[in-house]
Amino acid sequence: MGTQIMDAGEAAAGTPALSVIVPAYGVTTMLADALNSLRAQTRDDWEAIVIDDGDARVAEYFEPFSGDPRIRLLRTENGGLPVARNRAIAEARAPLISLLDADDTYMPHYVARMIAAIEASAKRGVVSCDATYFGHDRVGERFSTYVPQRPPVNLGRLIRREFNVFICATLRRDAVLEVGGFDPTLKSAEDLDLWLRLAEAGWEVGYVPEALARYRRRPGQMSSNVPVMLQSALTVYTRAAERLGNRPEASDARAMCRQTERAIAAEEGLDRIREGATGEGVSMLRSAAVHERSARWRIAMVLIRALPFLAGPLIRFRDRV
Repeated sequence: MGTQIMDAGEAAAGTPALSVIVPAYGVTTMLADALNSLRAQTRDDWEAIVIDDGDARVAEYFEPFSGDPRIRLLRTENGGLPVARNRAIAEARAPLISLLDADDTYMPHYVARMIAAIEASAKRGVVSCDATYFGHDRVGERFSTYVPQRPPVNLGRLIRREFNVFICATLRRDAVLEVGGFDPTLKSAEDLDLWLRLAEAGWEVGYVPEALARYRRRPGQMSSNVPVMLQSALTVYTRAAERLGNRPEASDARAMCRQTERAIAAEEGLDRIREGATGEGVSMLRSAAVHERSARWRIAMVLIRALPFLAGPLIRFRDRV
């Protein structure tokens, strides 16, 4: 169909300032939005590497962009998201890498602002920005309203989730390669794992407090699969605690392990309530100390203790919202 397939040995005229990694597996119908947001950038010295990760449908949706020499398609067998990103990073020609999932988009000043931010310090290995939600819910609201992004940024604050790097981040390619890229063994939280390893290695984490990206909310997306996310996060924190050894941040990692274990237990309790085992589920929620999470949970647990028959309806209402 005339699709431009990237060849690792292919010579290209000029070196772009930025390589944008666009994994497109399973989100082919949204790819055009992502690539058009790149074409609308105020700075155009970038290349985009779209990777299909074994999804044969990607080529069809890539075809309208095949005439743009800045945008290339990398076809591979399926390996999962971390492997897909690593493969594209290995083929990138620019010294800087930006991440753009095919169901998200950039604002027009993303490339210009993020390059300026990461080049402000040679020690800066990754830069985050804020984002706005669009799609299924939270439309127009900020990522940082729901997920803290409070500077300053250091390893301890990253571990404690007091600062969260948004996935549309910009990184130094050398820094990513230095720490081994994304961990292919993780089913989720591979981004958190990479941010922690970069910070552990001494790379600075920068922040642009502007909504430079748009994050699509859609039912069933990977980031809504709570059990998988929690199990992967537990693996990330456990490994971080082991790597950190006697460093002071190790205690933060161990604390996050305990917190994540309680969250896993709470999800198991919620599952028991959904299955009709209300008494067992409520007991598990109490043991997981969900009342300490927020005022809403404290109120919910008071109601459930007083009126146990409300447990099922309350949980079903929570699932809907």
